[in-house]
Amino acid sequence: MALWMLVAFGDAVLLLAGLGIPALVALFSVVAVTVAGVGAWLVARRGAQVHEDALPARVAVRYRRRA
Repeated sequence: MALWMLVAFGDAVLLLAGLGIPALVALFSVVAVTVAGVGAWLVARRGAQVHEDALPARVAVRYRRRA
């Protein structure tokens, strides 16, 4: 994970702690939101890869039949 992202997460925890939320709860909240976001990104990315990987196989089969 990039260093600037870790700094941003730390800033978010400090901001939430400054608002009166306990530090452990703030840390857990930031980590939970991050994990959910990364998970959603990976699921979306996997769907895009499945569609991209399927196309070249079909094209290759068509060219093999002609040859």
